[in-house]
Amino acid sequence: MAGYAFLLILLLSIVGYYVGRSAGNRFVTAQGRDVHSLPGYHGAFVAVWIGVPAFILVLLWLLLQGPVIDAMLLSSLPAGYVDSDTGSRAALVLSEIKNVAAGRLFGEPSDEVRHAADLYNRWEAIARWAMLVSALAAMIVALVIARAKLGPRFRARNNFEFVVSALMIFCSLVAIATTVGIIASLVFEAWAFFKHVPINEFLFGLRWEPQIALRADQVAGKGAFGAIPVFTGTLLIAFIAMLVATPIGIFTAIYLVEYASDRVRATVKPIMEILAGIPTVVYGFFAVLIVAPAVRDTGSVLGIAVSPNSALAAGAVMGIMIIPFISSLSDDALKAVPRTMSDGSLALGATRAETMTKVMLPAAIPGIMGGVLLAMSRAIGETMIVVMAAGLIASLTLNPIDSVTTVTVQIVTLLVGDTEFDSPKTLAAFALGLVLFVVTLCLNIIALRIVQKYREQYE
Repeated sequence: MAGYAFLLILLLSIVGYYVGRSAGNRFVTAQGRDVHSLPGYHGAFVAVWIGVPAFILVLLWLLLQGPVIDAMLLSSLPAGYVDSDTGSRAALVLSEIKNVAAGRLFGEPSDEVRHAADLYNRWEAIARWAMLVSALAAMIVALVIARAKLGPRFRARNNFEFVVSALMIFCSLVAIATTVGIIASLVFEAWAFFKHVPINEFLFGLRWEPQIALRADQVAGKGAFGAIPVFTGTLLIAFIAMLVATPIGIFTAIYLVEYASDRVRATVKPIMEILAGIPTVVYGFFAVLIVAPAVRDTGSVLGIAVSPNSALAAGAVMGIMIIPFISSLSDDALKAVPRTMSDGSLALGATRAETMTKVMLPAAIPGIMGGVLLAMSRAIGETMIVVMAAGLIASLTLNPIDSVTTVTVQIVTLLVGDTEFDSPKTLAAFALGLVLFVVTLCLNIIALRIVQKYREQYE
């Protein structure tokens, strides 16, 4: 029914637009240039008056309908059927009622539940139709009021632009509130974790073994939450990836901008961008089936023991994955440099290489650094390749041929399974997420500072 309500809002808004526009056309015919706004603004004014209040009404209705019906269902049950002291019992009863109402029977329900299920279906139907009728009534009233406001001197354009400005401000506030909510939830859960594990032990501990006993009869470790091995593994793989991707990406961009012919550029650049569209799981297969065995075979030839899953294999494949990011953004940054700068350098007798190193690259440094830092953020946040090629063991090592793990992999591992949500093992994922957020934020701040510094120099 919600879909029909939104469709009805759309249709009546279109009708309102044509009603307002027709009125505007009549004003223009009668008054000529004395009409304040164009006919289209009259139509848009009526349309937003019809659509926006009805849309908000339906959203609020859908938001409140469920809790209100749940409260009515609980109050309709006999006294003492639901223990009011525990919310879990009420949630269980409500779930059973809704399953019976939907025809999903997993046993013989009681008479009270059957009666409540009948009430639930009846109230749901009434609520849906009431929502549709209320929205329709609101739109008809809005159409009448908006049409009555129209006139030759009515400021329809100003009123419509005011509504659009309010809508844009609302969208901005929603984006800000969402960001604040995500950060607040992250900090709240991380704070709950730090009540179990001291923050200094988490940040500076050298052993990461989050396995703990969830029941008294369960055999498991006591748990160790020192995150230094996880951070080290993340930085090691990201460093290897950047070591592979940065020079290849930047040199590719330099070649395409300065040396490649138009035909070569038109062929090579789309092929490079195809790499960005390959799913990460495919890169994971490539790492497991091709790169990791190649690393092991090379180690065997040289007499070096190589772990089956190594940071080198994962970092190298991750570097290949992020080459298009660096290449494409560096290409855009180099092409954004004014052509007069390079032409002036060439006119003074500089070679292409001298023009590139002394003029183009310094001028394009903000864009190139932005691309590199964006690629680094992608490398730090990548999960699939690390799971498939680097392993899950958190070992404190800087040896690239050892098995390591990363923050994102550990977050996924900790949140998979039937672990209680308030246990230190689960809450540790939020602490790792908070550290990852802080690191990413610092990278963004550094990138902004670099961009500001060089922009002041070259503009």
